[in-house]
Amino acid sequence: MAAPYILSETPWKTVQNEQYTMAILPWGATEAHNYHLPFGTDSIETEYIARKSCMKAWEKGVHSVVLPVIPFGVNTSQLDIYMTMNLNPTTQLKILRDILMCLSNHSISKLVVFNGHGGNDFKALIRELQPEFPEIFILQLNWYEVVPLDQFFEEAGDHANEMETSVMMHIVPELVLPLTEAGTGKAKVPRFAARKEGWVWFPRAWTQVTQDTGIGNPKKASAEKGRKYLEAITGKIADFLVELDMTGPDDIYK
Repeated sequence: MAAPYILSETPWKTVQNEQYTMAILPWGATEAHNYHLPFGTDSIETEYIARKSCMKAWEKGVHSVVLPVIPFGVNTSQLDIYMTMNLNPTTQLKILRDILMCLSNHSISKLVVFNGHGGNDFKALIRELQPEFPEIFILQLNWYEVVPLDQFFEEAGDHANEMETSVMMHIVPELVLPLTEAGTGKAKVPRFAARKEGWVWFPRAWTQVTQDTGIGNPKKASAEKGRKYLEAITGKIADFLVELDMTGPDDIYK
């Protein structure tokens, strides 16, 4: 039987009798992830983590629903990498507006944009859309920022790194090539101290930064590390969803 919190797998016979209060929108990307991970890595990870978190929250009484994952993200700095797929932020704005229109029609009061791609940034979009849909509380959640990575992994990095490789080895080991096939994930960094300190920003020109499209050495990854990390973040996200579900629109600030 399909889980009632997974919309894409649940029939109308079940859905019509549910009273969902919150929607979870997984949003990934389609891009190269070093030599050993599939192009759909961000989408696969994000959908899995959204489902697992929602399951744990559902068991605690939260009637949230996971929408189908959106598999394309902002990849304007990787367009010179073969078969990179890109959605411009203006396109994301239109998609998000249409989804909010649907949710508004069905009395959903909260939308969590469940983000799994560093190139996606929904803050400005939410600022624009929130006044159009005051009846829906809209927020962005970046699952890869839930806990410090150094609590679980030895190597740093933010793309096809030890963390992502470990997660994929746990979720879909059949899609991960042997680590002997992976590149080192060695990457250049901007020369400007201001960029490193965080008060100046510009997108990274991917093919100037990395040769294998990865950033971070994946060689110490393992499925067990991925399992422990996923258990930790899905539990923490589920607790947040419970808290969010219990908080009314007039009680968000204290």
